[in-house]
Amino acid sequence: MSDNTVAGLKARYGERWRWLAVATVMLGTMATVLSATVVNVALHDIMLEFGIRQGQVHWLATGFIAAMTTTMLASSWLLDHFGVRKTLATAMFLFTLISLLGGFAATPQQLIAARIGQGAMAGLMQPMGMYLVFRIFPRNRRGQAMGIYGMGVILAPALGPVLGGFLVDQLDWRFVMFAPVPVTLAGVFMAWRFLPLPVSQPAPYRFDLPGLVLLGATIGLSLDTLNRLQQFSGQQGRIMAEGAVALCLLALFVVRERKTRHPLVNIGLLRNPSFVYANLGAMALGLALFGSTYLVPLFVQSSLGFSATQAGLLMLPAGIVLGITFPLAGRLADRLSARKLVIFGISLFATSAILFALSDLELAFGWLALWTVLGRIGIGFMLPALSTGALNPLAPEQLGAGSSTINFTRQLGGAFGVNIVALTIEFGDHSGGIPTIEAFHSAWWLVAVFVAVAAIPVWKMRA
Repeated sequence: MSDNTVAGLKARYGERWRWLAVATVMLGTMATVLSATVVNVALHDIMLEFGIRQGQVHWLATGFIAAMTTTMLASSWLLDHFGVRKTLATAMFLFTLISLLGGFAATPQQLIAARIGQGAMAGLMQPMGMYLVFRIFPRNRRGQAMGIYGMGVILAPALGPVLGGFLVDQLDWRFVMFAPVPVTLAGVFMAWRFLPLPVSQPAPYRFDLPGLVLLGATIGLSLDTLNRLQQFSGQQGRIMAEGAVALCLLALFVVRERKTRHPLVNIGLLRNPSFVYANLGAMALGLALFGSTYLVPLFVQSSLGFSATQAGLLMLPAGIVLGITFPLAGRLADRLSARKLVIFGISLFATSAILFALSDLELAFGWLALWTVLGRIGIGFMLPALSTGALNPLAPEQLGAGSSTINFTRQLGGAFGVNIVALTIEFGDHSGGIPTIEAFHSAWWLVAVFVAVAAIPVWKMRA
C-alpha cells in the first residue's frame, strides 16, 4: 500500500509532489468551473428543444451556482474529519455519476435537478485547492502557487464555451453534460495517488446541519424571489412573503452561527477588516466571472446571430492570454499590494463591460474577442490577490474556514449576479420571445456598475 503521508509523498516524488497535488486539485476546480460555464452556449438550444423562456432556463446556471455556494461551507467539517484526499475523491466520483444522469434528462426539471446535484458536489470540491495551497506552500510562494492553481479557475470558463460550442453544433447539447466526466474520473485517480493524508485530526465535532439548512433555504428563497420578479404582475403578495421569510431565515442563521459551538461560518473571522473587505471583493469577482460568462454567449447568439461554435471561439483568445498572464498575477501577489492589484483588475473588467454595453449589431468578431480578453485579464489579476489578501492575515488553524468562506462569498456573488443579470434581460425588450440587444446593453451596464462599486471596500484592505 502506498505511503500517502507528506513524508512518504516527498520520498516518492521529491519536491515536485507539491505541484502534483496542485495539479490534482486543479482538475477538480476545472471540472466544477467547466460545468458551471460550458452549459451557457447550450442555453439557446435547450430553450428551443423544451420550449421554455430565458426566465426558466437561467436556473441551469443559477441552480448550479446556488447549490455550490451552499455546500462549499461544509468543506471545513469534511476536511477535519476525512481529509482532503477522501473528500475530494468521493465528491469527484459522485459528480461524475450526476453528470451522466443529467445528460439523459427527459424534462427541463430533471436537467435542473441534475445541475443542482452537480453544483452540490462542486461546492465540496472548490475550496480544496485554496486550502491545500495555503497548507503545503510556504508564505512567500503562495501567490505563485495560487497563480498556477488559478489557471484552472480562469481557463475553464474561457475554454469551456469553446468545447461547449463544438459539442452543441457537431453533436448535441446533451454532450455538454458529459464533458466534465473524463476530467473528474482522472481527478479521482490522481487524488488517491498524489494527495496527502491528514497530519492530524481534531477531536470529532457535530456538523452544523441546521445552519446548512437555514443557509440553503435563505439562498434558495432569495433567488426564487428575484426570479418571480420576472412575472411581477399578480405575484406581488407571494414575492413579498418569500422575501420576508428569506430575511427571517437569514436572521435565524446569523443567531445560530453566533451561538453554536462549531458554526458552519466562523463569524469570528469577520473581526479581521482585511478579511471582510477581501470577501466583498470576492463577491464582485463572482459576479464578474459568472455574470459575464453567462452574458457573453447568450448575448452574441441571441442578438448578434452567432452560432454556438462562434460564441465559444469568442472566449478562446481570452483563455490563451490568461494562460500567460495568470501566473504573472500570482507572482505579483507575493510582492505587491493586494488591493492595488485588485483595483487594477476591477478597472480592466469594468472597461470591458462598458465596451460590451456600447456595442451594436455591426460589431466585428475581433473587437468582441478583444473586449472579452480585457475582462478576463481583469478577473485574472483579482483572484490571487484577493486570496492572499484574505488568507495571509489568518492563523494556520483558520485557513480551512477562511478558504471556505471566501470561496462561498465569490460563489454567492456569482449566484446572485447571474440571477440579477437574467432578471435585467427578462425585463428588457424582446422580439419573438428572444431578448433584443437593448436588453443586453442594460445588463452589461449593471455588471459594470456593480463591479466598479466594489473598488470602495477593496481599497480599504490593508494587504
